Amino acid sequence: MVLSTGRHPAALRDDVTTPAGCTIAGLLMLEDGRIRSVLARAVEEATKTSAHLGIGPTKISESGGGQRSGS
Repeated sequence: MVLSTGRHPAALRDDVTTPAGCTIAGLLMLEDGRIRSVLARAVEEATKTSAHLGIGPTKISESGGGQRSGS
């Protein structure tokens, strides 16, 4: 929606919430629980993992480090 409208996410949020409403109360609780940083870390980890998909099987080194070889 941000891409299609060109509007800032906060402006879109303000369109669908009221200052003392239940939606904004829930969103504030999520932010208080650091949902943004958790989601950002999840996306980062998924991106790292997807970069390794299709490379081939993982070869475990003799030291047991689990590192990929041949890269």
